[in-house]
Amino acid sequence: MAIDSAEIRFKALSQLKTLDQFVPARAKIAPHTEALRQFDRRSNTWERISYRDLDERIQQWRRAFCKMNLKHGDRVAILLPNGVDAVCCDQAVLANGCVPVPLHAIDTAGSSAFIIADSQASVLVTNRQSRWDAIYLTHTVMPDLRHVIFTEESSPEARQDGVKHWDLESWLATGHGVTELPEGPSEGDLAAIVYTSGTTGKPKGVMLTHKNVVSNVLNTLKTVYPKPSDVFLSFLPVSHTFERMAGYYLALGMGCTIVYTRSIQQLAEDFRIVRPNVIISVPRIYERIFAKVQAKLARESGFVRFLFGWAVEVGWRRFCEKYGLPRQKGGMTLLDPVVWPILERLVSKTLLNQFGGQLRIAISGGAALNAKVSKAFCGLGLPIIQGYGMTESSPIIAGNSLTYNHPNTVGKPLPETEVRLGEDNEIQVKSPSVMKGYWNRPQATREAFTEDGWLKTGDVGEFDHEGFLRIVGRIKEIIVTSTGEKVPPADLELAIEIDPLFDQAYVIGENRPFISTIVVLNKEEWRKLAATLDLDPNDPESLLATVTRNAVLKRIKTAVKDFPQYALPRNVHMTLEPWTIENGLITPTLKLKRKALNEKFAPQIQALYAGHR
Repeated sequence: MAIDSAEIRFKALSQLKTLDQFVPARAKIAPHTEALRQFDRRSNTWERISYRDLDERIQQWRRAFCKMNLKHGDRVAILLPNGVDAVCCDQAVLANGCVPVPLHAIDTAGSSAFIIADSQASVLVTNRQSRWDAIYLTHTVMPDLRHVIFTEESSPEARQDGVKHWDLESWLATGHGVTELPEGPSEGDLAAIVYTSGTTGKPKGVMLTHKNVVSNVLNTLKTVYPKPSDVFLSFLPVSHTFERMAGYYLALGMGCTIVYTRSIQQLAEDFRIVRPNVIISVPRIYERIFAKVQAKLARESGFVRFLFGWAVEVGWRRFCEKYGLPRQKGGMTLLDPVVWPILERLVSKTLLNQFGGQLRIAISGGAALNAKVSKAFCGLGLPIIQGYGMTESSPIIAGNSLTYNHPNTVGKPLPETEVRLGEDNEIQVKSPSVMKGYWNRPQATREAFTEDGWLKTGDVGEFDHEGFLRIVGRIKEIIVTSTGEKVPPADLELAIEIDPLFDQAYVIGENRPFISTIVVLNKEEWRKLAATLDLDPNDPESLLATVTRNAVLKRIKTAVKDFPQYALPRNVHMTLEPWTIENGLITPTLKLKRKALNEKFAPQIQALYAGHR
């Protein structure tokens, strides 16, 4: 009997107005259904939490927060890894009418300190003393912070500038005997202050209401809907708005199961153990997997490489036929129905088994996905669904679905979401999911909207004849060369990074006569290349050799051969030092900090264009 269907769950969810109602509603309907699963390293086992148990834990956290005398709307900063504690904390804060301020678990101490101070957070909840120590040692003035709670280790009773420390057990015990809980939120109350990545300056706090996020959940479910029995594998930080909405609130709202991966390093093994049905990811994860596949293929025989390429082409034609996309006809295509069962068994299933063999929905967002990667995965049976959004829109604006999937686009606008192209073809949005504004930044809020109230995304887009949206680039990031050619750098960078030789790429050329790039070489692949060039990979001078430059440029030009001639990089600088969050060159969402990269490599950039005007 299909009594508990996705449709029935959606109807029940659509009656709820605030995010804190999701778990209690599911606990009442299906108390024994598994809500969360995480790995307990102390017992070396996977811990399973039912919806009833999760609801009880949340109530325990609520009672403890009550003893802190927090007022309605007070902010609580949450610096926790994905897991049960993060969910309990977030839900308890929401249910008590307060406002979570999610911090990236991999962000720098200075950035975390800035956000705590800027949001005027009264409480910080983190897992380790060392995290707080690093924040404290930035000497950032945080006058509103009164309490720090540690979830994974005990801390002595101590005060630092008036800040009281708590271990989790002692803090939770303070809530024993509390019988009266504060009034919960209304749909117009803030559900979070989520800080932007800060690619061009200090991060801004995006104010998202319960109505913003709930409407985004519901409208996303009208496009991509999980089955009641679906298992989500969560590995993006829950502080990431994309994961926060689609991999957390949406999953719990539909009564699905969320499994938290042990670590990114163990992700491949967790795929095989958990066998998820749904994943929420950013393009970089798919691209890294594809790069590893390409590196492995490079070591295989010519026949194996041919077989892989044949499987991709046949599978892609089948995909195009299914979704009504233009496809190649004639010639070898007549054999597709005959050869596909063989190629599926030898190639496709081998790849899909790397994801557990049960993956049904693979959503990609946060940035554009390289077309070559998308074609390979879609062709081999992993229908990656691309979407588009931003933190300021809670976040999803448009998306493909299981019934219409055009991988070279980001899909169609969600229901209740209006999208138009403004000046310079800027994507502009009206939706119930659009933010209330930026925290304590009225001028920035005004600048984020048009005079008639549309959110300005800063992205350049275009619609095809069927109404599918394509992202062309960022207005501020479009490179205009001195010859007047316009080049979207992100597309070039994605194409370069498909080659396993390149871990990272940064394309430059603004007001310059041609395009150049700075690349971070993969150390293992660099050793292989150096051996073929008869160079010592450990000698820094090897990276400066003309023969190295020529070989690397050749690889780059092969990777970007489908781009116009004027977009092909003509010079390159190479480094082995990765760009990380810690050294301030990428954001916690893995986006390049272009201004910081320009400053770091200023001498090298000047050298790339020496003698050219």
